[in-house]
Amino acid sequence: MANTYTQIHIHFVFAVKYRKGIIHTEWKDDLYKYITGIVQNDNHKLMCINGMSDHIHILIGMRPVQSVSDLMKDVKQGSSLWINENKLAKCHFEWQEGYGAFSYSRSQIQNVVNYIQNQEEHHKKKTFLEEYKEFLEKFEVDFDERYIFKELIE
Repeated sequence: MANTYTQIHIHFVFAVKYRKGIIHTEWKDDLYKYITGIVQNDNHKLMCINGMSDHIHILIGMRPVQSVSDLMKDVKQGSSLWINENKLAKCHFEWQEGYGAFSYSRSQIQNVVNYIQNQEEHHKKKTFLEEYKEFLEKFEVDFDERYIFKELIE
């Protein structure tokens, strides 16, 4: 696109279905590389990725060639298919429906990168649900606590 100049940085957060802690350290780096490939194939720049066994944070420099929802569909569908085809999880792997997407200015990028890189430290002090609700409140996103995540009904 000629004469189109953008600077769009989005921090995505999404969880394993029912927030199950099934992303294992043995294959999480390969998962992150696979997701990086999906993002790059969609012509965006993956700036940082990290997470815990039940969720992932990704910072992406987005190009205005694709919608946020289409990018997340590609990332979640492609990575869950890859996990299942390679039989990495001991059960059928699925991502939770939905995601968080939070925009940042260029001056905030290093702080976001540091935050994402230090997930293990953050989660010694707070749960993923507490962290996620904090993001929603900080960004003044209206939400109903009953519908943040689907719960496993056994």
